[in-house]
Amino acid sequence: MLLDTYGRVATDLRVSLTDRCNLRCTYCMPEEGLQWLAKPQLLTDDEIVRLIRIAVTDLGVDEVRFTGGEPLLRPGLVGIVERCAALEPRPQLSLTTNGIGLERTAAALREAGLDRVNVSLDTLRPDVFQRMTRRKRHADVLRGLEAARAAGLTPVKVNTVLMPGLNDDEAPDLLAWAVENDYELRFIEQMPLDAQHGWQRDGMITAGDILESLRTRFTLTPEGEEARGSAPAERWTVDGGPHRVGVIASVTRPFCRACDRTRLTADGQVRTCLFAREESDLRGALRGGAGDAEVARLWKQAMWGKKAGAGIDDPSFVQPDRPMSAIGG
Repeated sequence: MLLDTYGRVATDLRVSLTDRCNLRCTYCMPEEGLQWLAKPQLLTDDEIVRLIRIAVTDLGVDEVRFTGGEPLLRPGLVGIVERCAALEPRPQLSLTTNGIGLERTAAALREAGLDRVNVSLDTLRPDVFQRMTRRKRHADVLRGLEAARAAGLTPVKVNTVLMPGLNDDEAPDLLAWAVENDYELRFIEQMPLDAQHGWQRDGMITAGDILESLRTRFTLTPEGEEARGSAPAERWTVDGGPHRVGVIASVTRPFCRACDRTRLTADGQVRTCLFAREESDLRGALRGGAGDAEVARLWKQAMWGKKAGAGIDDPSFVQPDRPMSAIGG
């Protein structure tokens, strides 16, 4: 198992399939000038599947989330999903996407064995979407969401980041829309993972701000810590249920004590935390001829060194060198 010195066991693996993305969200990437990983640096499909197999069969991982960048840009995605769905024991398989391209791939991904998706959508207004992502693709995301629901990739979760002066007034409208369309909405506090290092704690939209705004229109009933378990989102039932809304408060309400995640970057590095500044190289071990047992040992060694917390609340916190697009959300 992937155990750390604080007694936490990692059973949830996040796998970044590419650092590339077809949006340029202001809280993640600069508009231009970001250097992508060269193809030889990226894990191959076979290497990705092998590492996931080791994680599932040897290290106790039972959930795998494919991320990016934008994972739908990975040419071999459907095949990777299919091969991972055939593993014994079979892990739960999910995908975090910006939704562009999901309209044409949702059915194939479901047939390959994908269980569900998380789709990023920050606004209901096309003009605001263009300002936040620097692309005119709002309608594509909406169609992708509809295709995911029709394909049975449920529950379809929608991830939303609120930004001051852009979409900070949309929380109640977004929740009403999600309830109407049977999506599970999750608000995520903006995190210090932007390539341009422009994140500022002062002025960010906090979990408290979000809940205050939602309560102007809805009655929210907390599910409680027992129902939450190790999930990153605190959840509330909306107007008595059955619909729910979640808030991931990575900055103001860290959930590090219950963290059960391990991460693989697109170039084969283990990261014990989104905000870690250290990585452990598994790609080098794979390409150097290491057997499964040696790869598993290196992975366990990396996780043993996991820190108690992300340290965002520490005045000396230094933002990671890699943006979110390179390490997976």
